[in-house]
Order: sequence, then C-alpha cells, then structure tokens
Amino acid sequence: MIWTALANSISAMREVRIRDTLSGELRALPRGEEVGIYACGPTVYSRVHIGNARPFVVFSLLGRFLREEGYEAKLVVNVTDVNDKIYDAAREAGEPSARFAERMTRAYFEDTDALGLGRPDAEPLATETIERIVALIAELVESEHAYESGGDVYFRVRSFDGYGKLSNRRAEDMDQGEEAGTESLKEDRLDFALWKARKEGEDSGWDSPWGPGRPGWHIECSAMAEAELGPSFAIHGGGSDLVFPHHENEIAQSEAAGRPFARIWMHNGMIEADAEKMSKSEGNIFQLFEAIERYGREAAVAYLISGHYRQPLAFGPEQMEQAVARVEGLRNFFREHGAGEEEPGPEAAGALERFLDALADDFNTPRALAEASELVGLANRGEAAGAAPALARMVGLLGLESLAEPEEGADPEAEALLAEREQARAARDFERADRIRDRLAEQGWEVRDSAEGARLVRR
Repeated sequence: MIWTALANSISAMREVRIRDTLSGELRALPRGEEVGIYACGPTVYSRVHIGNARPFVVFSLLGRFLREEGYEAKLVVNVTDVNDKIYDAAREAGEPSARFAERMTRAYFEDTDALGLGRPDAEPLATETIERIVALIAELVESEHAYESGGDVYFRVRSFDGYGKLSNRRAEDMDQGEEAGTESLKEDRLDFALWKARKEGEDSGWDSPWGPGRPGWHIECSAMAEAELGPSFAIHGGGSDLVFPHHENEIAQSEAAGRPFARIWMHNGMIEADAEKMSKSEGNIFQLFEAIERYGREAAVAYLISGHYRQPLAFGPEQMEQAVARVEGLRNFFREHGAGEEEPGPEAAGALERFLDALADDFNTPRALAEASELVGLANRGEAAGAAPALARMVGLLGLESLAEPEEGADPEAEALLAEREQARAARDFERADRIRDRLAEQGWEVRDSAEGARLVRR
C-alpha cells in the first residue's frame, strides 16, 4: 500500500520500552538480536477463564507489534500439565491424570484459538521437558544450592544472596505455599521443592537420581525457558500473582545455576470480578469460551486490551458491553469506508504515529485504542482524509483485523433462523433463543447483538 513506506520509516526509528518489574524502570529492547519472550501459561486442571486469557492476549499482541517494528521476536508460552491440582481434578473426574491433562490442554488450545490471534512460536509441555528439568536439579544439588530429603529435592533459599529482589519481600513475610507435611523434610521453612517424590494415589511419575517422582512447579519454567530461548533472554512475563513465589523462585534457581536468565520482567494485572481477583479457587470465574460465545471474539480481545496491561481490569457485563460498542463502532466505520488504499492525510498519519508510539511506550493499548477511536471520529466528520488504511493497520496490530475485512452474507436458512431467534427473544423465550443460537453456531455462524439489532458473522 502507498502508506506502508511512511509507516515503515517511522517504525525504523522507534524504540520499544517495557517497564521492568525488577528495577521499576523503563527498559529498551535491543535491536539486532532475538527478543525472546517467555510467558507463563496455564496449569491445565480446568478450562481457562477470561483472566487466564489476559497474558495470552497481551504477549501475543506484543510479539505481533515487535515483528511489525522490525524486531526478531520469539514468543514461548508453556503449559503445566503435571501438578497437584491436576491430580485432584483428574480423581474427581474419574480418569487418569495424563488423559485428563491432555484433554484440558486440547481445550486450552481450542479456547485460545478462538481468540483469532494465532499460536505462540513454541508451547512446551512440562511432561516433555523432564530430562532437562532433572539435569538442572542435578546441577543445583552438585553446587549445594539444593539437597535431597526423603525423595524430595529442595532449593536452599538462603544460599542465594539475591532472593527477594523481585518481590521486595522480607524473609519473615515469605510463605512458599507448599503442601502440608513437607516442613519436616526442609532444612529451612523458606526452601522450596524442585522435585517431589511420588506419593500414594499419584498415577504418574518419572525416574530420577532421587527416586521416582515429578518436578516442582517453579523448576519447570526455568528448564522450559532455557530450552526454547537459551540461558539469557529479553522478557519473562506472566500475571502479577506470579511475582512471588513463582518468579522469585525461578530467578533463584536459574541464577544459582549460573544462568543470566531474563533481562526484563513484565507482569500483567489481574482481572477482577466485584473487586476480587478472578480465580478458580475464589469460584468467581467466567470462562473464556463463554465470553467469546456471548460477546464475540473481537469484543473479548478489545476488553482484554482496554486497560493498561500492568493494571487490574474490572470484569462484568458493563465492561463487556463497552467492548462490544467499541468493536461495533470500528466495524461500522469499515462497513462504510472499507479498508481503503489511498495515502493517509496529515491527520491520519499523525494518528497512526501516535498509535505506534503508544504501543512502543510500555505497550500502552488503552492509549492506542483511544487514538483509533479519535481517528474514527475525525473521519466521520470528514476531517481526516485517508483514515481507512491507517485504521486497518491499527486494528490489525490490536488483533482486530477481522473488523476491516468484507463481511460474508448469510444464507437464507441462517437468516430465517436469526429471525426466529429474534422472535423468541421478543417473547422472552430465552431458552429457545439459545437453542437457535447453538444451531447457528453448528452451521458456522456467530450471532452478534448490538443496538442496531442482531446479525450473523461467519465464525
């Protein structure tokens, strides 16, 4: 397109900076080398909720933006598929833990596929990294940063001088949160498990120099990150609830083993329902697939980037309806103007530059969204020539490129079903309306409700 040369010339000079949790400073990402990003993924003991999707969306879009800006980015998102919670959930479901974890892993891939953002460059499984995990633990035992006790292996926290530097916690405020009954095996209450001996009722385990068992949670990520990105990489990300103990422990075990590890720590805030963190343990979850089915995948993405990634994000019907309205405003613009081919005028080019600057400044997606909305307003008032191609690039970088694509018309049968659904809703027969929506979904259509009425969009 005509405007690509202008946009690329701007990108070539742009420095991308990320707020580092460890130092508290904005840190520039290096050019001329791979920008490795490791983001902690889910523990697959149930289907993911919309809070789990926030880091997936944030880091997927960060990788997309960095590539657009000319960086060589590699995104790695792991899957923890062996864990105490998985054993418990599998027993409750009445199936072997390995089969249960595999089923939940497939569900995670399907649910996040529905966001339409593509897949990370690598998605390692903990159970496929056991050999590397055992080797790393053996190094720590040999250097006396770790010790065997009763078939378990624990990391000596006080052997690592920098412990607590990420979370800024004092020793008396640290609780590893490990299962009851391990206190007598530890030299120090601060120590945490690297390897756990196989226990009665656990239906899986791997051989190790310390006996059959499985890895602790923290060591998995150190091994998987190194396997995919090497001993030193640019960004380690995840939810702010992982700062302690998970990420604090990753730093300790990796650096104690002589790995430089992550140069920047990047943490997203939690999704909050009624001012409480959304979590499975709190019982206030809203599953990702439900959000996508009810509001549409574009609205789910728009909601998850509506606040700055570092801040908590309130969740509820009001916030989701605001995301739907934002999406429909952008969609309506492209319905009227198309994606455009013309060169952007000064207002559109300036808006695009400010949009890209916002993303380069600690990945400020709400500021970027505001620039897109402002440009729509200017264009609708006839004050921004060539806005369509600039907006198409904006929505593409935000994972909303489908808004700029021509819509496929529905067939008569689907339109008839939609009309039946509207009649059922008008009669307040919501059960029948939901059944019709499900029939349309089976045919590949998604129902989008808006102030202008319902319409069908190809899934």
